[in-house]
Amino acid sequence: MHMKNNMIITIGRQFGSGGREVGQKLAKALGIRYYDKEILRVAAQESGLSEDVFEKADEQTASGLSYALTTGYSYMGMYMPYTDFLSNDGLFQLQSDAIRKLAENESFILVGRCADYILREHPGLLSFFIHNTKENRIQRIMEYRNQEINEEQAKELMVKTDKSRAAYYNYYTNKTWGAACAYHYSLDVSVLGIDETVALIKEIVERRQSLRPPHFG
Repeated sequence: MHMKNNMIITIGRQFGSGGREVGQKLAKALGIRYYDKEILRVAAQESGLSEDVFEKADEQTASGLSYALTTGYSYMGMYMPYTDFLSNDGLFQLQSDAIRKLAENESFILVGRCADYILREHPGLLSFFIHNTKENRIQRIMEYRNQEINEEQAKELMVKTDKSRAAYYNYYTNKTWGAACAYHYSLDVSVLGIDETVALIKEIVERRQSLRPPHFG
């Protein structure tokens, strides 16, 4: 579904909620691109920095916002110290620039990355937050890890990852991670299940598209 007035769907999600699966299935249903960690590669290509730089400062790394300033990175093939330019704030800016540039050229679904905030002024934006019951999330996390972790470990990982995502989001936006008012729609996957939630979001997106003017900008 390609169009001049790009539709941008952002998905925030609790860890283990099924938000990534919802995003992937929705992208397939709508015939548009899906981005998650792939956006780090795009940002790296745009900036000329090593993708490793972005991955190390990624929202899901345990040390997220406090990554050691002494680490060295590869920049255009050269070894560089971690300077102010390569601070997490600088990397967030580069990632934001890449996301905004992408939004000018195509329709897509992007999971995480504070994308709902970065693209808040884009007229084609629809933002969603996906949550689920703790029981379902713990089960999904254990399944994702091929049952290599027990229920208690899965619960601990769930809490830590949510804290990390909340810290990242709240730091870079003026909103509260997971709060319904921070997004256009907040959906509990446990009510309808993954596939029916995808169908519901698809209907919302299509209704929104039918209400929008054919051109903007």
